[in-house]
Amino acid sequence: MNRLFFLNHSPLNILFTKNANDFVVNEIPLYEFSGEGEHLILCVRKKEMTTWHMIQALSEACGAKTRDFGYAGLKDKDGMTTQYISIHKNYESKLKNFHHENIKIISKTYHNNKIRIGHLKGNRFFIRVKRVNKIDAKKLQNGLKTLSSEGFPNFFGYQRFGRDGDNYIVGKEILEGKRRERKRKMKNFFISAYQSYLFNTWLSNRLKIGHILEGFSDKEAAKSLGFSIDLVKELKKQKRFFKVFKGDVAHHYPAGKAFVCEDLEAELERFDKEEITITGWLPGGRSMRCEGFAKELEDEVCAKAEPYLNQMDGARRFAWVFLKDVEYEYKEDENWFEMHFTLPKGSYATVVLEELTHQLK
Repeated sequence: MNRLFFLNHSPLNILFTKNANDFVVNEIPLYEFSGEGEHLILCVRKKEMTTWHMIQALSEACGAKTRDFGYAGLKDKDGMTTQYISIHKNYESKLKNFHHENIKIISKTYHNNKIRIGHLKGNRFFIRVKRVNKIDAKKLQNGLKTLSSEGFPNFFGYQRFGRDGDNYIVGKEILEGKRRERKRKMKNFFISAYQSYLFNTWLSNRLKIGHILEGFSDKEAAKSLGFSIDLVKELKKQKRFFKVFKGDVAHHYPAGKAFVCEDLEAELERFDKEEITITGWLPGGRSMRCEGFAKELEDEVCAKAEPYLNQMDGARRFAWVFLKDVEYEYKEDENWFEMHFTLPKGSYATVVLEELTHQLK
């Protein structure tokens, strides 16, 4: 898949290994736990294992079924991750002496409801990259400053597309009836990869618009994009690199509802203040669509999915997100560069790293 970058620097020849020392994720809960109720809330730290494998180990230790556990999201296998899970407090005594070499229960409390998928604000990340010289360290610093002030494109990461990057092709063939997948979970997984592919392609097209507007005169940009001169001039007046069109589907940020941009001037002001963001479409039924020219841009990519909309659950995904609480340090003696940042749920730290290094997995 061809993917554009937002930042303009040359690729960095650095080393990143996704392990427990160099990649750490801490989940940020959606709400404060009450401290009372029938559900036991565990803050669990795991390393080098999936969330599913962690839950399986806890299930075997206490006798609860895996489906009885609640969790907000699936965390990476590689690295060290901390997340919150829930189970009925009847199982608390059986977990009292739980021991596993890759799992540690850090703390516990209680709450009156089970943790559900999506019950998180976001995640706090630590990433260490190595073999970083002074010049590349400066590029990383400048890149983080830009992403912190400007935001960055919220692509789906390589995890969605499989080791060979072709899961989306399987999903497309399932929709076309060329391939059968009997396991419902795997069928939905492949179809979601196809939706993710369409989203990433659309988002790359929107980045291309920003780059052309920045790099060309009004006349050249209009010719290259097929836009009118007047539209090009209006787009160039917008402060952010990512350009907004009337008819785009926006969303309150970081939470709230989606809506169609009608008063463009007012929504641009809110976008500049990071009160809203623009979304891209994961094609499927019963999901909000863009209008007007924004829909034409969307249809350039997504029209091919129209025959299969009733086979997919549609949704909107943030196209542009904002890096928060950025910290970094260059350790010259070790040639290490360390960074901390916070992302909203559904965003990939590896995509941030790819944007900074211009290295795709």
